[in-house]
Amino acid sequence: MESISVFEIIKVGIGPSSSHTMGPWNAASAFIRIIKRERSIEEVKEVFLEFFGSLAKTGIGHGTDIAGMLGLNGEDFTTINTSKIDEKIEKIKKDQILNLGGEKEIPFIYGHHLVLNMNKSLDFHPNGMIFKAVFEDGTELVQDFYSVGGGFIASQEKNSIQKHCVRTLYPCHHGSDIIKYCEKLGFERFSDLILVNEESWRSQEETRKEALNIWRNIKECIYKGVNKEGVLPGGLNVTRRAAGINRKLLGDKIYTNIDEWFQQVVDAEENFTNINKWIACFALAVNEENASFGRIITAPTNGASGVIPAVLMYSQAFTEFTSEDDIVRFLLVAGEIGTLFKKNATISAAMGGCQAEIGVSSAMAAAGLTEILGGSIGQVLMAAEIAMEHHLGLTCDPIRGLVQIPCIERNTMGAMKAITAANIALESDPAKAKVTLDEVIQTMWETALSMSDRFKETSEGGLAIAVNVPEC
Repeated sequence: MESISVFEIIKVGIGPSSSHTMGPWNAASAFIRIIKRERSIEEVKEVFLEFFGSLAKTGIGHGTDIAGMLGLNGEDFTTINTSKIDEKIEKIKKDQILNLGGEKEIPFIYGHHLVLNMNKSLDFHPNGMIFKAVFEDGTELVQDFYSVGGGFIASQEKNSIQKHCVRTLYPCHHGSDIIKYCEKLGFERFSDLILVNEESWRSQEETRKEALNIWRNIKECIYKGVNKEGVLPGGLNVTRRAAGINRKLLGDKIYTNIDEWFQQVVDAEENFTNINKWIACFALAVNEENASFGRIITAPTNGASGVIPAVLMYSQAFTEFTSEDDIVRFLLVAGEIGTLFKKNATISAAMGGCQAEIGVSSAMAAAGLTEILGGSIGQVLMAAEIAMEHHLGLTCDPIRGLVQIPCIERNTMGAMKAITAANIALESDPAKAKVTLDEVIQTMWETALSMSDRFKETSEGGLAIAVNVPEC
């Protein structure tokens, strides 16, 4: 089994969906690379893109079509000015021209060159898409892609086309592997093992630097979210709430930058109610940014991108474990827990419902928090198990396919459950646990297989059809 770096699970992303926005964007970029490898951009006459299954059914709400066009246009979601996205898409549609790979302008008619096929699904995975390039000499290049969760993409020929095959020194594909290697190496902390394994991709100093970069992006995303008022795009008329909560909790305090704001949060009155409100505020802030095509941290998906930031921010604002080492260890452990779910179950809501997104992110956050609060390796794994145990069977049924209702509030619940799971684990003896993390991951996968497709990000069941929201 192939090893996965923690920074493939926790990474810089763009809203509103890792599987429905980042995945198609990555696929479009990959298709450009394939064209360059096989022929050249200059030889291309036309490009066609067709989305199937869940990608088509919830594509408009998730910006799947937008991601496909921008990816083909040579844009990078990690660097694009997100405030210019609407302008760029409007230009493509109005001019009916796509700048393929940023190198050659070709005709591109929305609805002809890009199609959302809601009546057909591809067999390999619910999130399927097919790209076709037609060259000047009449020959064609066709490639299928599948968005398998967290921004990862695959094809039928290759299980994953984004990663080089890496095998770590101490491969951890199950929770039992982590226990085994930590005992063998004499490690008392979960994160010590992960830090060693991450050397298969980069030095320990580079790993530390990347973790702190993730933390910087988390703070910036939350700060943006708590300072934006208004209504989220998409037509549901969902009002942003993080800014209002932030304002009420800080009262008349004034700040001019992110550091001043953070210090005021730290210095704010600490009681159970206020801390709970802050945790909800942090999660809401991130997911409101996500719903607005903002830059966020995918962890492990965009729909669940508020859980880990909320729990990590909670630890930095309201506990004594606030060093850079604590931040690094939190993210290493959280990311590694995410890899276990990806390898043994799924992190795609189209495959497993929201248990695969909010459930996994809650388990990740619970483990990370337990690690820095001084939990043993067994307690860290126990915290992850507890968090997932209480998300089993959670459906993915976003109203009108938008990552807003119930997705935004669901992140606040995932964060609260993660903190509760960590506190329970810290007061428990893992040797007396009746359910292991490996068992709950297997149960989650079996639940996913048994779940009706109506509850797997198709907008054909649950709240998506029970709540009638008129078009605006």
